[in-house]
Amino acid sequence: MTKSTERDLIVGLDIGTAQVKALVGEITADNQLSIVGVGTHVARGMDKGGVNDLNLVVQSVRRAVEEAELMADCRVSSVYLGITGKHIRCQNESGMVPINDAEVTAEDVINVIHAAKSVPISAERRMLHVLPQEFSVDMQEGIKSPIGMSGVRMEAKAHIITCANDMAKNIEKCAERCELHVDQLIFSSLASSYAVLTDDEKELGVCVVDMGGGTIDISVFTNGALRHTAVIPVAGNQVTSDIAKIFRTPLGHAEDIKVQYACALRSMVGKEENIEVPSVGGRPARSMSRHTLAEVVEPRYQELFELVLEEIRSSGLEEQIAAGIVLTGGTAKMEGAIEFAEDIFQMPVRLGYPIGITGLREYVQDPAYASVVGLLIYGKDMRTQQKKAVAARESVGGMVKRLTSWFKGEF
Repeated sequence: MTKSTERDLIVGLDIGTAQVKALVGEITADNQLSIVGVGTHVARGMDKGGVNDLNLVVQSVRRAVEEAELMADCRVSSVYLGITGKHIRCQNESGMVPINDAEVTAEDVINVIHAAKSVPISAERRMLHVLPQEFSVDMQEGIKSPIGMSGVRMEAKAHIITCANDMAKNIEKCAERCELHVDQLIFSSLASSYAVLTDDEKELGVCVVDMGGGTIDISVFTNGALRHTAVIPVAGNQVTSDIAKIFRTPLGHAEDIKVQYACALRSMVGKEENIEVPSVGGRPARSMSRHTLAEVVEPRYQELFELVLEEIRSSGLEEQIAAGIVLTGGTAKMEGAIEFAEDIFQMPVRLGYPIGITGLREYVQDPAYASVVGLLIYGKDMRTQQKKAVAARESVGGMVKRLTSWFKGEF
């Protein structure tokens, strides 16, 4: 097999509660991202974004990566790895520095962002991202790129995302035991935003709601910058559990029933349609109304959407989300989910599919792949910035590379 170092390859690894997904992307000569390898496997040993059984997770990761390697005809050595869980926290901070010369330089920008991130965090936590929101130079506010502007002092506002260090180490260990180097840990909802949002939506104000198996990840953007992030530790697996308990069927069959027949709005399902429900303990299968299934699913989706709405309101940004909600992730695909969400949120809602990719698109044109596709897009952007930094290193002493790292939240 060809080595990944011989081709300009990027690998994204999303270790979810329900599935492990590995994607291999190749940067083409015209700087496009082409999907060349896809691997998926049922996740074992994960719960609500955290590792419960390290060995089971390692087995799931290895199988997904091997499948992607086989399809891409390469050997994967490093990955951009997604992370989520209720341990994720966010905070908005600001910092101020004097401008050394008559105009703002790249070094000034680095210094002011360093000042913004110089907030004490406990030893148990790790900074994942420091993402600049906007800059102010003297009395001029709302500046997105201050380099070259004249002034005396500069202030920066930044969005800081942190995670529990132990949780991060555990998820990294799953990759490392598969002999994979972790290029960077990326918050899953931030990655999803790279895959499903347009720049216009970020400017106007939008909320990405990534509904997975174990968690719902939320990111709110206004004026082109990330303002709020959160993780709700309940999601699609709760719906599966409800179906299993009420219909008295094994979890595996409950998941199949949910995917094939469930609807989030009972008003969209006729009462005459029946489905076959497998029983437990060797008992014969039973015939149940699909409308009854919807009556089980609808209250749980209402609860999930109301939890999201509560989080958005607590952020104080509800009135600024003019572009509405983008639902993505596997749990968002259910029939009736978009219509139900519009009723709950009272704003426009759309289903978020990965955009801006070529190659094996038919494999990943699915909201369930938003996060892992976003990891590739994030990695491609980082690779592009690093190449520019290398080219400019002699003239600026590596300043551009450091600056782009700050803007992407890399440490």
